[in-house]
Amino acid sequence: MKVVRFSGKTLERIYSRLAQRKVRVKRTVEKIVQDIELKGDEALIFYTKKFDQVKLTVKQLKVTEAETNGAYQNIDAEFIASLKIAINNVTAFYKKQIKKSWKIRGEDGISLGEIFRPIEKVGIYVPGGTAPLVSSVYMSVLPAKIAGVSEIYLATPPAASGEVNPYILAVANLLKVNAVYKLGGAQAIAAFAFGTKTVPKVDKIVGPGNDYVTEAKRQVFGYVDIDMLAGPSEVVIIANSFANPNHVIADLQAQAEHRLGVAVLITPSRKLARIVRKEIINGYVIMVKNLDEALDVANKIAPEHLEILVKQPEKLVKKIKNAGAVFIGAYSPVVLGDYIAGPSHVLPTSGTARFFSGLGVGDFMKSTHIINYSKKALEKVAPAVEKIASIEGLKKHILSLKSRIE
Repeated sequence: MKVVRFSGKTLERIYSRLAQRKVRVKRTVEKIVQDIELKGDEALIFYTKKFDQVKLTVKQLKVTEAETNGAYQNIDAEFIASLKIAINNVTAFYKKQIKKSWKIRGEDGISLGEIFRPIEKVGIYVPGGTAPLVSSVYMSVLPAKIAGVSEIYLATPPAASGEVNPYILAVANLLKVNAVYKLGGAQAIAAFAFGTKTVPKVDKIVGPGNDYVTEAKRQVFGYVDIDMLAGPSEVVIIANSFANPNHVIADLQAQAEHRLGVAVLITPSRKLARIVRKEIINGYVIMVKNLDEALDVANKIAPEHLEILVKQPEKLVKKIKNAGAVFIGAYSPVVLGDYIAGPSHVLPTSGTARFFSGLGVGDFMKSTHIINYSKKALEKVAPAVEKIASIEGLKKHILSLKSRIE
């Protein structure tokens, strides 16, 4: 583990492995997206064979009812009990986020408001490579369900056998997902964005993924909406001499299970830095003078996951400006957020927590502004409207106004 003092180039070093891949990934994804848009299912079959080493027919792209029913024969019965706990926690958290339409009435018969409606069609991507992320199913589907989305489709890469992980299928079925497709990578994102004869075109794509998935989401944004640029995973830990080194080491090692995962410890404690450095191979220890500087560094990094392991962590939380999720104290490891705490683990990465938020009900809703004026109210504001429109040189706008009051 590298020990450094924070500087302008520290972030470049931390994300260097990702930056080196960007140009190649961008070009590869551009070709995939173009092919899916032009060739549809034919291209999906080609890229599934190329990247997943699975030869499928067009009919096999969509998971069948028989496959879904068979999945229940291959899951641990105790998993359902654990799943119910997670579903209850996630549901309780997101019910607090439901947005309600509103209206205000002003003078002279003015009525203004905002109507919130769910997005109609959503495509959810669930990684399924070396680690099929079963938890990403309920972490993504439940906020959409609570928002009222009527059509939810899921894409996940097939295994070498051509089958989808049984746990992913079981959870998707229990949550009443409309359909599941055996699609991975950039080709899955492009299929949702443009639609094919087999895969429906959606209005929004959400879910985590590798750098190819993230780049594909970036490229199709505008054709469809996306939640954020999420992935690869990262954790930043602020800790001092009060922290248990074993906790710090365990949490940094857990991050190493994610491919290209980023693990960073920020600490003023030289002793803790020495202990952690011996145990962690990949990652960074950033030495700071004190906890105030630690907070400043964390805000600059804007991490996906931020753990605070100090004596009075609550005092530091108020000063956190940029983070996807904050885990407070020794008994709140990131793994809780990954699976069962309640808030979705679909979070902004690579510094995008400066402007993105974690996945929520609001991501699956859109608002429509309502404007209702009486003639009296229109006449009252007409001079101001006419003045502004005349400065902009939009004469027809002024005529539209005057046709109602003269």
